[in-house]
Amino acid sequence: MWTYLLKRLLLMPPMLLGITLVSFVVIQLAPGTPTEIQTTLNPKASLEAQQRLRELYGLDQPLMVQYWRWLKRVAVLDFGRSFSPDRRPVWDKIRERIGITVSINLLALSLILVVAIPIGVLSATRPHSLFDRATTLLVFFGFAMPGFWLALLLIMFFGVYLDWLPISGLTSLHFRQLTWWQKIQDVAAHLVLPVIVSAFGGLAGMSRYMRGNMLEVIRQDYITTARAKGLPERTVIFKHALRNALLPVITILGLSVPGLIGGSVIAESIFAIPGMGQLFYGAVMARDYPLVMGELVIGAVLTLLGNLLADLGYALADPRIRAG
Repeated sequence: MWTYLLKRLLLMPPMLLGITLVSFVVIQLAPGTPTEIQTTLNPKASLEAQQRLRELYGLDQPLMVQYWRWLKRVAVLDFGRSFSPDRRPVWDKIRERIGITVSINLLALSLILVVAIPIGVLSATRPHSLFDRATTLLVFFGFAMPGFWLALLLIMFFGVYLDWLPISGLTSLHFRQLTWWQKIQDVAAHLVLPVIVSAFGGLAGMSRYMRGNMLEVIRQDYITTARAKGLPERTVIFKHALRNALLPVITILGLSVPGLIGGSVIAESIFAIPGMGQLFYGAVMARDYPLVMGELVIGAVLTLLGNLLADLGYALADPRIRAG
């Protein structure tokens, strides 16, 4: 087990290098350049001004020279400066927003686990019951409904008609005048709708995965043997069946780790939340290469860590993997 873990850790740096190289080349192939986007709507911008901008950004150098310079900066944790007019360091922009996005997606992921796993277990232990059919209908509804449409419906119902919840931003205009408890309530009220929108699609998928895994496990011979020995049904389901049914779910959780950074673009855009998703979308539209690469590097690191955590979770859930 430890040898396998060490091999995975040693493979992570070259894999990260390959991901950054491919990403750097691909974003350069996108139509439009930062200098063209910044000068297209400016009638006073001449070709000489565009050339000076290219020299300022280092875009006049060959592609591999640009990549090598970027790689040397990243090696010392320097993501460079943004191509936007403020020329701020990329890490400063990311640091301002990363906490907001991670918080929203962690809350959404927690909501998915707390709700989806019990729904999947109950649906599998009561197949074709009224509860199973109702949750199946809800799941199909969740798969079919676009996230932006759900967000608009929630805004209209809870924000406009009932006026229960705020529909944009993270805080109210009078946030500074509130007490600390009122501030907590205000932020929580602003997060309710974005978290629901972020979690709804994952909730539908995770509950179906859990149901399918549980149905497969409870049909195994060792479950029949456990029941024949007279073990309580609760022990059979939650001690023997659930642990094995969680293995595929652990893989899904590992793959969902990168979504903690860029998985809430729709929610952040609709609810005007200054998070990483909104920042990444703006950087792509503006061809802000350093900012795009900074977020891609963070996403790549989280992807590799997610796969590693999934393998460790497998080992914790299944003793056979530890023995192997």
